[in-house]
Amino acid sequence: MKKVAGIVMAFILTVSLMVPPTANAFPGEVSLGAGSYSTVKPNGVNDLPSTIYKTGNVTGATPTNDWWSSTAWVQYSEQQYPHPLALNNQAEGLRIYNPSHHIKTEGAITQGSMNAIDDFILGHSGTSNFNDTKVDQFSDWFVTNEYKAGANTLSVTYGHGSPYVYATYEGGNPQITLPSLPPTIWYGDANSNVLGITTEKGSHYALFGPEGSTWTGIGTKKLTNNLNGKNYFSVAVLPDNSVATLEKFKQYAYSHVVDTKVDWAYDEATSQVKTTYSFETVSKEGSTKGTLFALYPHQWKNTDKGLLNYTYPSVRGVMKVAEGTSFTTNMVFNGVLPSLPDLGTYDKNVLAGYIDEAQHGNLNPIEPDTYWVGKHLGVLSTLAPIAEQVGDQSAANEFRQEMKDRLEDWFTASHQNGSLKNQSLFYYNQNWGTLLGYPDNFGSVLHMNDHHFHYGYYIKAAAELARVDKEWASQGQWGQMVEMLIKDIANWDRNDDRFPFLRNFDMYAGHSWASGDAVFNGEYIDGNNNESSSEGMNAWAGIILWGEATGNKELRDLGIYLYTTEMNAINEYWFDVNNENFPEEYVGETASMVWGGATIGNRVWWTEGEEEIHGINWLPFTAASLYLAQYPEYTKRNYDALFAKNNGDNWDNWEDLIWMYRAIENPGDAIRQFNERKDVFVPEAGNTKANAYHWIHNLNALGSVDRSVTADYPFYAVFKKNNVKTYVVYNMSNEKKTVTFSDGKVVTAEPNQFNTGNGDTIDPVTNRNAFEKIEAEDFDLNSGVETEGTTDVGGGENIGWTSNGDYIAFNNVDFGDGATGVQGRIASESSGTIELRLGSVNGSLIGEIDLNYTGGWQQWETSSSTILPTSGIHDLYLVFKGDPSADIGNLNWITFTKENSGANNDVIEEADYRIEVANAGADQLTFTFIPKYGTSEFVHFHYVKNGGNQQNVIATKVGDAWEYTIQGVNKGDSLNYYFTYKKDPLAYDTPKYDYTY
Repeated sequence: MKKVAGIVMAFILTVSLMVPPTANAFPGEVSLGAGSYSTVKPNGVNDLPSTIYKTGNVTGATPTNDWWSSTAWVQYSEQQYPHPLALNNQAEGLRIYNPSHHIKTEGAITQGSMNAIDDFILGHSGTSNFNDTKVDQFSDWFVTNEYKAGANTLSVTYGHGSPYVYATYEGGNPQITLPSLPPTIWYGDANSNVLGITTEKGSHYALFGPEGSTWTGIGTKKLTNNLNGKNYFSVAVLPDNSVATLEKFKQYAYSHVVDTKVDWAYDEATSQVKTTYSFETVSKEGSTKGTLFALYPHQWKNTDKGLLNYTYPSVRGVMKVAEGTSFTTNMVFNGVLPSLPDLGTYDKNVLAGYIDEAQHGNLNPIEPDTYWVGKHLGVLSTLAPIAEQVGDQSAANEFRQEMKDRLEDWFTASHQNGSLKNQSLFYYNQNWGTLLGYPDNFGSVLHMNDHHFHYGYYIKAAAELARVDKEWASQGQWGQMVEMLIKDIANWDRNDDRFPFLRNFDMYAGHSWASGDAVFNGEYIDGNNNESSSEGMNAWAGIILWGEATGNKELRDLGIYLYTTEMNAINEYWFDVNNENFPEEYVGETASMVWGGATIGNRVWWTEGEEEIHGINWLPFTAASLYLAQYPEYTKRNYDALFAKNNGDNWDNWEDLIWMYRAIENPGDAIRQFNERKDVFVPEAGNTKANAYHWIHNLNALGSVDRSVTADYPFYAVFKKNNVKTYVVYNMSNEKKTVTFSDGKVVTAEPNQFNTGNGDTIDPVTNRNAFEKIEAEDFDLNSGVETEGTTDVGGGENIGWTSNGDYIAFNNVDFGDGATGVQGRIASESSGTIELRLGSVNGSLIGEIDLNYTGGWQQWETSSSTILPTSGIHDLYLVFKGDPSADIGNLNWITFTKENSGANNDVIEEADYRIEVANAGADQLTFTFIPKYGTSEFVHFHYVKNGGNQQNVIATKVGDAWEYTIQGVNKGDSLNYYFTYKKDPLAYDTPKYDYTY
C-alpha cells in the first residue's frame, strides 16, 4: 500500500450535468457532454463491500475518508481520534479514552494512541453486548452512532474538538465500566446527578446525569446512573480536576450538539479566506445554548475568538478551549500560478534540450491505473508551458494532445463497437456514492483510498487544457466529466446527495485523509492517516485553476478554501515550521505520515528510505508548490536534517526532488548538485529534467516566496531575494488586467499571459548593488562553507568553517561606474585572505580582503583594502586562501566603496531629488535633500559611519528642502547613507551613496 486516501460520493448530477442517454453504447452508460461513465461494474474487477453499517436515517452517500469512517465499514469500529478524546465502538458500548496525558515520543514517532482497555466503557445497564454499531446521523465534524440489542438502545454523539460525549438511552441506564480499579471520586456522591472522577491512569472526567438522577456502584469499578425517567446523559474529559473547571463544563453539559457546519468565503480584495465553524445545540435541561470546543493550532492561531484558560495536549500540539455557538478563522491565500514564469537563470538552449529529451523519450506511465496515469498527466501538464517558454510549440502541442487523448479515453465508458470497456473508465457505485476508476491501485477501490491523490492529477491536467482550450473544457464537451471527479473528492453542493460533502477533506482537522475506511490491523491503531499532503494540495490547486479557466468562481473559491486551509495544517502538523508542535524529544524536522493518533517521521508505506520520507510531502513539484517556499528558514532545517541522516548529498533516490527543495533556501547549491549529476540522474516518476532545471533556476533568480504581500487577484506570487521583490501575475482572463498588491505595487498583465511578458515589471535577473551591504550567507553558489548564527551587530548569520579553496559566489553584482575599495566584516582565530575574482573561481583577481587574527570566531572586525577599479555587472567569487590544515576565518558581510572627491559641495542629481553634501565646520557635514516634484511630508536620513551601526534620524525641513548635520566627522571617515521620502501616496528609499570626508 502506497498511501491511504479514500472516496465516497453522493452524486446527484445536477440538471446542468444530466444529458439524456440517447447515444449510450450500452445499458448503464451515462453520457456527460462528450464523455460518459458507467453504472455497471466491469467484469472481474474489485468493488466495494455491499454492507454499509448505517441506519435508515442515513440516506444518500455515506461519507468516507473521515476520522470516524470505520464505523460505517466494520461491525463496530476501529480507534477514532477526534481530539481531545479518543473513542472506539465495541460490543459492550463506547470506549472512551483521554490520550492527553499519555502522549509519548520515541525517535521520530509521537503517539497518543488509544490502548485496549482504558479509560472506561460507556455502556447500557440492559445489555452487555450489542450486535453492531451503525452510523445514525452525521454532520460536518460530528457523528452519531447507534447501538441496539432488542429494546435496549444506546445512541452516542461525539465530534472533533469536543470534550463531550452525548448519549441517549432506551430500555436502561448509563453504565460506566472501568477496567480494573474503582475511580477516585472528587466531586459528588451517590445522591448527586454529577460526578467528578479520576481514572486509574490519571485522567479526569465529569459524568453528567439528568437533574434528580442518582448513582449506584460507588466504590466499585462499575457506576450506574439512574436516569430518573429521563433518557439523556453526557461525559466530559476535563483538563484538570478542580471543582471550578467541572462547574464550567457543567454549564454546557446539557446543551447537546446536534449539528455542525462549516462555511467559507474568499475575499479577493484582501486575498483572505474566512471560515466559520457553527454548532447547533439542543438544551436538554435549562436554556443554555452553545458548547465548549477545543481548537487545533491552525485554528487558534488564525482566530480572534476569545479563548478560555483551558488547554489539552495532543499529538497536533496544544489545543485551546473556547465557548459559544461558532468561531471564525482568517487565513491568507498567497496565490497559485499555472506554471513558473520565464525568469530563471537557466540557459534556454539547455532547457530546450531537456524538453526535446522529454518529447522523444519514454514518458509512459509505470502502470495503466488511475494513480500512475495521473502522475503521467501531471508530467505532461507541467512540461507544456515550459515548452512554450523555450519556443517549442510543437512539443507543447504534442504534450497537450496526449493529455487530451488519455483524459478522453478515461472519460468515455464505452468502446466504439457499443460495449462496456474493461479498462480506463469510471464506474459510479450508487450504494456508497462514489466514482471508481479502473484499473485501480493502492486500494483506491477496495478501501476507497487516495481518490484526491489520483483524481487530482486528472483535474490539474484538465485545468491546463482549459487554460488554452476553453471549448475542450466546455460543458458540452469534457467539462462535466472533470467536474464529476471534483464532486467525488470535494463535493461542494450540500443539495447533491449522490456524493458526500467534501469527502476527502476534514473540515475541522484542516486537512485531507487518505484512507477510505480507516481500518487497519496490527501496529496501525491510530485511526485514519494522510501521507502525501502535497498530492492533496495538487488536487486543490487543480480545482482553483479549473474553476478560473472555466469561469466557475464557486469552484475556484472552493479550491482556494481547501488549498489555504490545508496549507496551514501542513505547516503546523507535517512541517512544524515554527518549531512549536513537535515534542522536544521528536527526532526529525518533518512528519512523513500524520495519523489521527500519531505523528510519524520515520517511514512511508513502502520504505524507510530517508529521501522518500522527506520527499513524499513535496511531490509533485509544480508552480502550485510555491507554498513550500514560504519558510526558507524551515526548509534549511528540513534539508539539513536529511543531509545529516544521509551523511552527505550522495542521494539514493529522488535526488531531483531534493535539489528542487534545496533550491528554496540555497539555489546555488542545488545548481551545483544538479550540474554534477545532470548526465546520469533519473528523475522521480512524476518529474522531468526540464521541470527540475526550470524550477531550480527560477528560484535562483527570484528567491523564496514573500508571504507578507498579497494581491487582489488569485493568480499571483511575490518573491524576495536580497531584499528585492519580484511580482508575478498570470492573467487567466481574456482582457487586460491590472493587479494591485498589498504593499502598493501595481502591475498589468495582458490576456492569458504573465505580466513579465509585457515589460510591466522587473527584469528577469535581479542585480546586486555592490555598494550596499552584501550578506555572506546570501550567496548564490558555494563550495565547502557552512552558515551559523552570528553575535555580530545586527544578528543574522555568518559563513564559517572555511578551508583553503572554499568559495562563495554572488551573481550579477553591479559595480556601477566604478568601485575602488572593499570592506569585509571578519572574525578569525587563524589568518588568511579572501580573493575577489570576477566570473569564476579562477577569474580575474581584483583584490583581496585580509583575514587577520581577531581573537575569536565571533570577535568581529572590519577589514578594508583597495581593489582594482571595477565597473559594470559581474559574477563575484570570494575564494578563501590559507593554511590547508586549518579553518581560515568567518565572514559576515562585504561592501564595496569608491573614491569621493571630498569637495565641500558634492551634488547628486536624480529624477525625483537633488542631494547636496556640504562641509558645515571642522568636523561637521550637512546633508541636504531637495525634492524636485514639490515637497515631502517627511524625510528620514539613514547613515553608517566607518562600517558601524546604522543611524536613523529625522531630517529638519528648511523651506522645501530637508537637512541633517552629522557631528564629529574626521578626515578619512567613510559614510554610507540614504534617504526615505514621501511622494504621494507612497514612501520611497533612495539608493545608498558613499561619501569619504
